[in-house]
Amino acid sequence: MPAEMYLPNFVVKQKLTMMVNRYEVSESDEAGNPTRLMAFAEQKRLAFKEQVTFWTGPDRQRAVFGFKARKKLDLNAGYDVTDEGGAQIGFFRKDFGASLLRSTFHVEGPGYTGTGRERNQVVGLLRRFTELDFIPIHFDFVDPAGNALFSVERTMSIGDRYRVSVPDDRVDFRVAAAVAVALDALMSR
Repeated sequence: MPAEMYLPNFVVKQKLTMMVNRYEVSESDEAGNPTRLMAFAEQKRLAFKEQVTFWTGPDRQRAVFGFKARKKLDLNAGYDVTDEGGAQIGFFRKDFGASLLRSTFHVEGPGYTGTGRERNQVVGLLRRFTELDFIPIHFDFVDPAGNALFSVERTMSIGDRYRVSVPDDRVDFRVAAAVAVALDALMSR
């Protein structure tokens, strides 16, 4: 059954400021060109309990979804993804044991579960042991049968920009967007 809010392609663009990371999430064409702003978020740096709210735009008139850590300062804490009314629509967590050599995340939503790993283990190791910010971050999320759920690819640009492709229509746009923003925030630590 298709997700309530399904988008096959979108981009996440990050803008760094002194105290917060700002994200614009836009629907895109297949080439990755933004076509319509879908959500805007700000993430406080060095927060003890991670929480990110996505708004309709920078004016913050209406919250549309978000994610929040279940526990404070727990590296294995999971994150609940909620709709604008606070109802859970998904869940994700970083697998810190598996992430020592290759960053690994688990995701769940209505009718699916999956695991996302860095596409290239060598690039993942290089990224861990260098200070080079331009090294790509590419994740592929698959279900237990190996079917693609979604992928997140950092493109080369000024500021971080991620192309997200969602071939599985069970994956709600809001869950994939929350995971894409969390990848950026958690991989930067």
